[in-house]
Amino acid sequence: MTIKQEKNGTFTVRYAKRHPVTLQSVGLLRKGIKTKAEAARVEKELIVAVAERLTRAVIPTWSQCVEEWQEAARTGGICEATISAYRKCLLAHTIPLWGSRGVDSITQDEVRLMVRNPEKAWSETHRKNMIKYVRAVFRLAQEKGYIARIPVPSLKFHVVESLKGGLTEGQARKLLETARAVNHEWYPHWAVALYTGMRNGELYALRWDCVDLETSVLRVKATWNGKDGYKPPKSWEERVVEIAPALLPVLKRLKLQTGESGFVLPRIEDWDRGEQARVLRTFLAGMGQPAIRFHDLRASWATLLLLKGVEPIKVMAMGGWKDLKTLMKYVRIAAVDIRGATSKLNFHDDSKREGEVLRFPVESVGGA
Repeated sequence: MTIKQEKNGTFTVRYAKRHPVTLQSVGLLRKGIKTKAEAARVEKELIVAVAERLTRAVIPTWSQCVEEWQEAARTGGICEATISAYRKCLLAHTIPLWGSRGVDSITQDEVRLMVRNPEKAWSETHRKNMIKYVRAVFRLAQEKGYIARIPVPSLKFHVVESLKGGLTEGQARKLLETARAVNHEWYPHWAVALYTGMRNGELYALRWDCVDLETSVLRVKATWNGKDGYKPPKSWEERVVEIAPALLPVLKRLKLQTGESGFVLPRIEDWDRGEQARVLRTFLAGMGQPAIRFHDLRASWATLLLLKGVEPIKVMAMGGWKDLKTLMKYVRIAAVDIRGATSKLNFHDDSKREGEVLRFPVESVGGA
C-alpha cells in the first residue's frame, strides 16, 4: 500500500502478509519516499522482503539447523565426543559460508565447491568427513520438512589406507621388558592394552568386578571419555576377552595394589589429562622404536593374534568389532588371507649351481 503524505508531499509504503500455515503476520514500512516511481520500486522490495521473512519463520537458517542437529544427536544417544567432532568441523567450514542463510537456499554446487576447494590443502580423509557431517545436518532438515531433498553431491575420495599394524612381536616384548625393568608407572597399562586389545577408554573404566582371575576372562562393560564420562562400550555390547597366561601375574600384582579402589589400572595424572599417546611415543623414541599412538597397541594385539593363527572370528569377538570390515585391515597386515598362495609356484631350482667362468690372473710378459 502506498500513501502520499499531504504535509510534505512524500510517500509512505506499507506491506504486510500473514503466513498461511503459522498465521504469523509480517509487515514492513518505509517513509519519506520522494517520488511515486520510487515508491513503486520500494513496494516491490517490501513484497520480496516480507516473503523472505515469512519463509524464515518456517525455514531456519543453516546455523539454526546445526544447533538442532546437535540436540537431536544427544537425544538419539550419540556421545558428546562424536558431537563435538561434528560441531568443530561444521563451525569451521560451513558457518562462515552459510550461517545466516536459509537451509533451503544452499545448493549442491555450493556444497561441492566447499568440500573440493582446491585452495585448501585438506586431506582426502578430512574432505570425506566434511561431506559426512554436512549430510547429517541436511538429513535432519529433510526429516523436519525444511527441504525436499538433500543437496549433497556424490563425491569419490581417494583415501589410501595405510597398513600399519603397530608393534611387531619383538618390539612389543622389548617395550614391556624395558618398562618393567625401569619400573615405569605405565608398564601395567601397556601390558593390559597389548594382551587384551582394549581401547583406552575401556582400560580406564575397567573394574575388578569385571575380571575373573580363576577362569582367566574379563568382561568389557564400560568405557570412559572426558566429555561423556562412563558409558557402555563403543559397540553398545558387552564382550568377553580371554586373559593370556603371561598377563595373569601382572593382574595379580595389580589386585594387591588397586583392589580397594575398584579400578584395575592405577590412576595417573597424565592419563587423566589424555596424555597417554604422548607418553608412549616418548618412551618408544627413547628406546629407538617407531612412534605409535596408544590406540595402535590395540592394532598390535589384533595383528599378532592373527599372525599366530587365531581365527579372525575370535579376534573380532574379543575386539568388539561388529563386522569384518575393520578387522580385514588387520587380516591384510598379517597377510593371513594370502599365506601359502605362492607355495606351488616353482619355475626353476636355484639350489643347483650353474657352471661358472673362472678368471685367472694374467702375469705381465716381458720387461725393460
